[in-house]
Amino acid sequence: MDDTIIRTENLHHSYAASEDELEIEVLHGIDLHVKQGSFVGILGHNGSGKSTLAKHFNAVLLPDVGKVWVSGMDTSSEENTLDIRRTVGMVFQNPDNQIVANVVEEDVAFAPENLGYPTEEIRKRVDDALKAVDMYDMRTHAPHLLSGGQKQRIAIAGVIAMRPRCIVLDEPTAMLDPYGRREVIETIRVLNKVFGITVILITHHMGEVTRADRVIVMDEGRVYMDGTPAEIFSQVEKLRSVHLDAPPTVALLYELRKEGLNVPLDALEPEDCAAVIGALIKHKA
Repeated sequence: MDDTIIRTENLHHSYAASEDELEIEVLHGIDLHVKQGSFVGILGHNGSGKSTLAKHFNAVLLPDVGKVWVSGMDTSSEENTLDIRRTVGMVFQNPDNQIVANVVEEDVAFAPENLGYPTEEIRKRVDDALKAVDMYDMRTHAPHLLSGGQKQRIAIAGVIAMRPRCIVLDEPTAMLDPYGRREVIETIRVLNKVFGITVILITHHMGEVTRADRVIVMDEGRVYMDGTPAEIFSQVEKLRSVHLDAPPTVALLYELRKEGLNVPLDALEPEDCAAVIGALIKHKA
């Protein structure tokens, strides 16, 4: 059985800065398969093409050349658009742009209501979605009074209420403080590991994808690196060549290795890095 939920083949896409300018190609023949139930991080500096790629995953953008399939549905066929957007939900940078109601639960209910679901079904979807992002107790609050992290979790709940099999999050923590980022990333991990939702997270924060199943690095509209977090982040110089850095844990271990200490570069989490350094100190004592 094919467990691929998203597949791109020779995907090209171009933009024109204005009507009288020549188009500039920003995606150059992307070939990707994303497995159902996986957590995939997509990294890249500004202009690398990562957000343009993401918008092809639910037919916000369509290929100029090549194909994109979502659960076997061709995104370029207009008859598939509604089903594709039910399958793949999108969450963007600014949650204020996705919040449309004055009460949290009404906002989460907005999309199911527009699709004409019965009242009982909408109530269940809203409650389930708010519980999934740990915001059920805030259901009667006004969204504009919430913190940035809470607002983003409400935006995610609004997508979950559509019951998508995949959620694409385009820089969802870019406007948040460190606490808000932790809130959102923990929510994303729960959606993936507990609820089995495929997660594609686009970010420039390396630490947000250390627990992903797979990391894809984009550069100049192409896939530059593709592997597990440990495989990707251990290649410190290769990352730096495209203006990215390893997570702080790996960066520290890399500097220790440059000083001649025999330490691994796959200790991505702070506790793992601390254990490596603790063992090193104990050995030297």
